[in-house]
Amino acid sequence: MQTSNIPDKEQKVSSCFNMNTISAGALAAIFGCTGPALIIINGAANGGLTEIQTISWLFSVYFFGGVIGIILSLKHKIPVAGAYSIPGAVLVAGSLSNFTLSEAAGAYLSAGIIVLLLGITGAIGKVMMWIPFPIVMSMIVGAMISFGTEMITSIERSPIIAGSAILVYLLSSHYIKKFPPILMSLIVVIILATTMGQFQVQASKSHFILPQLMIPSFNIDAIVSIGIPLSLLVIGAENAQAIGVLKAQGYSPPVNKMTIFSGIGGIVTAFFGGHNANIAGAMTAICSSKEAGPKQGRYAAVIVCGLLFVAFGVFAGIILPYVIAMPKVLIGTIAGLAMIGVLLSSLQNAFSAPQFQVGSFFSLVIAMSGVDFFDVSSPFWAILGGVAVSLIMEKSDFKTIRHQQGENDNDSEIPA
Repeated sequence: MQTSNIPDKEQKVSSCFNMNTISAGALAAIFGCTGPALIIINGAANGGLTEIQTISWLFSVYFFGGVIGIILSLKHKIPVAGAYSIPGAVLVAGSLSNFTLSEAAGAYLSAGIIVLLLGITGAIGKVMMWIPFPIVMSMIVGAMISFGTEMITSIERSPIIAGSAILVYLLSSHYIKKFPPILMSLIVVIILATTMGQFQVQASKSHFILPQLMIPSFNIDAIVSIGIPLSLLVIGAENAQAIGVLKAQGYSPPVNKMTIFSGIGGIVTAFFGGHNANIAGAMTAICSSKEAGPKQGRYAAVIVCGLLFVAFGVFAGIILPYVIAMPKVLIGTIAGLAMIGVLLSSLQNAFSAPQFQVGSFFSLVIAMSGVDFFDVSSPFWAILGGVAVSLIMEKSDFKTIRHQQGENDNDSEIPA
């Protein structure tokens, strides 16, 4: 399929704003500011972060993620949305208890540098040939499946709140398709929890707080456990998903520039304790869909989404106390519901193709096991083990992928 951005150089940006682009952009922002934000807040709480550190994390990923989307969309006139890696947030949340925040920030910075270098050199294709997409997706499922199981175990702890959240999500997904089901579920259970006296906000704690700058420190274990897997998630999950979505809609995405901006975003956010700001696959899918209106004007949806993300990041200090006041079981359930789409798509991408089936299986079970060899967490070992198994069992699949990517046999040799 031949792709084209079809930009109209004479068309003013203001003329692209209409009900379709505004509603699509708002929908993408609502999706990004509900369930995914709860994942960060829950991870920060489990990792022992202070309120200011949590606010800085939220500020950096939403503010700079929104800015990235606005810049790329205005420059290229295509709907490239920016935010942060949701699977990356899950990965980080599971590792914060093993390192100081400064060491984690050093790992974030390392991940940003890796992504930036891959974008500058244009070496992404060769790297991903050796780290197959299905194996990365299997690692995501293994690392994030606990969110799904916590959603179910929450029913045992609080059947009314957790059960209602799941029921409302399922019913609204089926009957109210134009309204985000995760938001509908959140609204209903907040009302329910408030009625039951389990959601009490002290308004005095809600106030504007400036984000906190920090100096990253480097720990080799943190870089291996967080930095390397995080860089793979940015490239192999978010960017790859966004690129695939844009190509399917007939656009020609600027792959290297998208990677470069994702690297810069990862570097900048590290100094605020944020894990990264990069191209967002899910938000790009929403903003580039047919529901966003005529193809040449869909980039305006990203501008709407980006502006809302920027506002959410700036006022995170005002919003955070209201979110923290939610019962923990509510946050766990909503976070699990928010991960359904990511888990389903990751499973499909991991096992729908005949290639790398065995390697993907090992990647999945290693990540699920939670093994922690040499203080290096399971996501790294999942990718390493999955690739190693595929090199032994499925070596021909690497050649198939290389052929599909148009790689020349002289570019890289499969080890004997």
